[in-house]
Amino acid sequence: MDGSTPNRTKRTADTSKWRPQTRAVRGGQIRTNFEETSEALFLTSGYAYSSAEQAEATFKGEVDHYQYSRFGNPTVTMFENRLAALEGAEACRATSTGMSAVFFALLALLKAGDRIVAARQLFGSCHYIVADLLPKYGIQGELVDGGDLNAWEKALSKPTQAVLFESPSNPMLDIVDIKAVCDLAHKAGAKVVLDNAFATPILQRPLEWGADVVVHSATKYIDGQGRTLGGAVLGSKDFIIDKLQPIIRNTGPSLSPFNAWVLVKGLETLGLRIDRHCANAARVADALAAHPAIARVLYPARADHPKHKLAMAQMSGGGGVVTFDLKGGKRAAFDTLNRLQIVDISNNLGDAKSLVTHPATTTHMRIGAEERARLGITDGTVRLSVGLEDADDLIADLLQALEG
Repeated sequence: MDGSTPNRTKRTADTSKWRPQTRAVRGGQIRTNFEETSEALFLTSGYAYSSAEQAEATFKGEVDHYQYSRFGNPTVTMFENRLAALEGAEACRATSTGMSAVFFALLALLKAGDRIVAARQLFGSCHYIVADLLPKYGIQGELVDGGDLNAWEKALSKPTQAVLFESPSNPMLDIVDIKAVCDLAHKAGAKVVLDNAFATPILQRPLEWGADVVVHSATKYIDGQGRTLGGAVLGSKDFIIDKLQPIIRNTGPSLSPFNAWVLVKGLETLGLRIDRHCANAARVADALAAHPAIARVLYPARADHPKHKLAMAQMSGGGGVVTFDLKGGKRAAFDTLNRLQIVDISNNLGDAKSLVTHPATTTHMRIGAEERARLGITDGTVRLSVGLEDADDLIADLLQALEG
């Protein structure tokens, strides 16, 4: 076979009518002349031009042609377009990690003399960006209680350029009223950046609630099997193309084509996996809540979650993370983690395998005891990323670990 294909005509599908699962499987697909069914992996750093004139026109922006894989790559483009279709965004740019997505999204909105207001219920590295890093460059950061609309209103009573929050938050699964905070932010002249890594676009689409920019750690549920790193920033074409893209092109937080290919394939099964994560997490949360060694269980789909009604209004499921407090504090938490036989101790989450971590001594260690106390993170707090194993096996493992 010479690899040639017969000429044929296929009607173009109206992708605007596709439902989420179809978008997750087929959105953004680019096929070569070989008509492959699986997305092609373009392991190339550069691209050739048919003429010097085409190269000049490409650099002038007069023709659409790939230049360099730091700027763009067909496999990366497929991931970006598929995720944008799933999230309901006009455009997307992929990044090397979730943290680079957060940082560069903020950098595209802020400059020296500007101000950012963020929920204090943030992942440790995001907390560092707002509280420590941005102020070094003349950007004022203010942290507020994400669940307190009065605190948001007060903080946003003066001009602000950016707002950042997670919902659900890491690790305490705090829920922010997305629409209310977006309305307050827009009145202050701010753009809202929302981290949707925990909910994923399967359970929550923040742009529909008023968010301007959505960021993802694709390392988590989008990959879903703990294989690779990746991030994404989504929003309007004006923001992505005019404000974010020049920064990314010239500073290089690029997603590798191989990682993009892994993430493209991850999106195909995201909906199926999220359904199982949610079902397993709900059962695990109920089992933990009934155990006498547990002081508190936090899971958005449980009626006893402080923001249960709001969570279920914004999300179509509770997600795959359960957070709980052990009455015995750090020693009890460590003993429980050390006795687990199925669940792995790891600071990652969103894996097919169940993973557990002790936030006070890992992901949120560097924010300090005082700030952890304000966030409700105790020495007995445990974050459990519930995987795709049999729920009965997970519950049995957790119970034997709790009982010693």
